Amino acid sequence: MTIIKKIPDKLGQHALCAGCGHGIVIRLIQEVLQELGQADNQIAVVGVGCICTATSALKVDRFQAAHGRACATAEGIKRVRPNVVVYTYQGDGDAYTIGIAESLNAAYRNENITMISINNTNFGMTGGQMSWTTLPGQKTETSVNGRDCELTGLPFHFPEMVANSQGFHVAYAARGTVNDVKSINQTKRMIRNAFEAQLNGEGFSVVEVLTACPTNWHMTPQQCQERISTSVESEYPVGEFKKRG
Repeated sequence: MTIIKKIPDKLGQHALCAGCGHGIVIRLIQEVLQELGQADNQIAVVGVGCICTATSALKVDRFQAAHGRACATAEGIKRVRPNVVVYTYQGDGDAYTIGIAESLNAAYRNENITMISINNTNFGMTGGQMSWTTLPGQKTETSVNGRDCELTGLPFHFPEMVANSQGFHVAYAARGTVNDVKSINQTKRMIRNAFEAQLNGEGFSVVEVLTACPTNWHMTPQQCQERISTSVESEYPVGEFKKRG
């Protein structure tokens, strides 16, 4: 029998909520690194968040960073081990709300690391509180009447900021989603671009991935996918904001 596709060698099992997109993204990362011949040459720096319940899915060398400090930790590892593929895996709360100083400084200095940021518009692991990426009017545990942007500010767009702001010269910045087969394949290409940028010494790369959070959105997985296609993507457009070269 011909094997068309097999499970990546470094992919294990997880205990994520049904319908969550984290599992798909983790698999894409391992597929790409295996295809690039880097499966045994990677260090994952994980942030505090839902990934903490899925570290068993990463059968690789990994480091648990303090809340929001993943990029700073990854920078240190990369400087000591420059020939290893070093990447962060963070949620939007960890990468932006808590860790914005570390994330922006890594991008500003164009550190040769890769940042994978999962945007599900809330603090998923700790009960569904509002984050910087929460949509206008979105109800969360800390915005029970819907997010009031006049009070809390507008939704935060990290890839666009580091791609287009003066003073930043990152290698690659993109946003994808994992809503369907087409978008999954598109996001995989983005992740591959991000890792290739690091392997070529081009500097900082980031891929933000829009995913569902059925538990805290209080929706079925199907309802979540529909919401991403309409409301979430309207606020956070998918695409490449800084192309390599």
